[in-house]
Amino acid sequence: MIRKGKRAMVGALIIVAWLAGLALLIRREYFRPQYEKLAEAGMRITPGVVYYGVMQGDKQVGFASSTIDTAQTSLTVADYFVADIPVGGKSRRASARSNATLSRALHVKTFDISIESEGAPIKATGNVEGDSVLVLQLTSNGSRAAPQRFPLTGPVLLPTLVPLALALGESPAVGRHYTLPVFDPTTMTPKEVGLDIRAETTFVVNDSSAYDSTTKLWHGIQPDTIKAWNVAASTSGAIGGWIDEQGRLVTTSQLGFTLKRMPYEVAFENWRNDSTHLAVSDDRDILETTAIAANKRMDHRIEMLKVRLSGVDLSGFDLDGQRQHLNGDTLTIEPLPTNAMNAGWEMSARNDPSWCCGRGKSRIDEKFLKPEPRIQSNDDDLFLLAYKVQHFQHEPTIVAEELNRWVHDSIARRVTFGVPSALEVLKNRVGDCNEHTQLYVAMARAVGLPARVAAGLAYVDGKFYYHAWPEVFLSEWVAVDPTFGQFPADAAHLRFTIGGLERQTSLLRLMGNLKIDVLEVNGAHPPVARRQ
Repeated sequence: MIRKGKRAMVGALIIVAWLAGLALLIRREYFRPQYEKLAEAGMRITPGVVYYGVMQGDKQVGFASSTIDTAQTSLTVADYFVADIPVGGKSRRASARSNATLSRALHVKTFDISIESEGAPIKATGNVEGDSVLVLQLTSNGSRAAPQRFPLTGPVLLPTLVPLALALGESPAVGRHYTLPVFDPTTMTPKEVGLDIRAETTFVVNDSSAYDSTTKLWHGIQPDTIKAWNVAASTSGAIGGWIDEQGRLVTTSQLGFTLKRMPYEVAFENWRNDSTHLAVSDDRDILETTAIAANKRMDHRIEMLKVRLSGVDLSGFDLDGQRQHLNGDTLTIEPLPTNAMNAGWEMSARNDPSWCCGRGKSRIDEKFLKPEPRIQSNDDDLFLLAYKVQHFQHEPTIVAEELNRWVHDSIARRVTFGVPSALEVLKNRVGDCNEHTQLYVAMARAVGLPARVAAGLAYVDGKFYYHAWPEVFLSEWVAVDPTFGQFPADAAHLRFTIGGLERQTSLLRLMGNLKIDVLEVNGAHPPVARRQ
């Protein structure tokens, strides 16, 4: 279970890679303050469809498409992504769809986004009221949440139209920067994102295809040379792609996968007829490829760990803070301070943050006590269960430990492949580290214990694996781990991010690139570290 059930977080991240990668990149670039230019661009858009092969290395694992239809007063944009993702020794199919209706000025009016995998399907529908309010409705496993209303300062935009507005609104040029309000599907909320045009080049793409009866494969023909620009999100650096003069995506690499424009038969028919894409080997399995070899096997609790990180840009990660200290490329996870578990404050009432976190201490951000779309801490049934587990205790440390024990004992550890929801975990009682973490955070917040999601790497059996765990606020933020049953979590947890999927997707930047040297474990210096 340690090799599989604890790291299937990657599967959930891959499901949203298309939406949080292709979609985010595309949407952000087309929302400029000159709305009249958008209106002009919208009138020049013509119907069409483009197709993409979804690649993992040199192996095609999926198919994607983007379709635009036009009417006199509106546009409709439909995007589709499907891939067979190797997770836990098995090929698992995931798909994502988005449909949006826009005015000819490229203002989104309605949209729906759906994600399906082996877990419960997720759907989000939205309706923009007068460019001032976004009404969002989430549905998961047949259960519909109450509508949420988000104030807007102007029109909000969705996937795949960013390149269109960029290319048609004005001529792209290297060095231009844009700050755009977009709807982020990983958080299901609007936010502003910065983008830059960083480079210009030419690509050769095929306009059509022909069937080869000898190889029984379709091959691209009629090559065409096109000019393209690289668009990247300056806020994270993890999103990038190339668009052509017509505002169509040419290629993008996101989170370990690459989308390449291809003729339909090459992109779809070859993939559909290739039975080998269902085969899974150690060099293709997401769980196995996310393991980073280390130089020493550990089978006991680790209270102090020092490692050297190389091979990736560490900027943007939450590596420094609490018991973690980053000095250059060296990360030290120190022993937990003796007073860290002494909260010094008592819990009081549900949904009342005014008493939180100690007398005379600066209050934490109240968002760590509030519900989120997939952390439904305001659900009555979840609250009643958390309150029962709390068992009239008001000491935060005792409550945090009781919740940790209950989640560890009550949730079967099993590889899952989906975007986790606390209520679904409560209902199904199965899951990996994501499900354990989501449920714990929701239960903690329900009874007034500040909690947040952390993710990064866990050092297990001599390797580092992707992992997620909660942090709770006692006298300071303290990591706990209901998946492993650790309270508090030991120093084998290397935190890279704080937050949900919108932050965790950045972890996949590490896959195949990060190198780790173990320098010190529990005060002892191991033999000279081997580099992978």
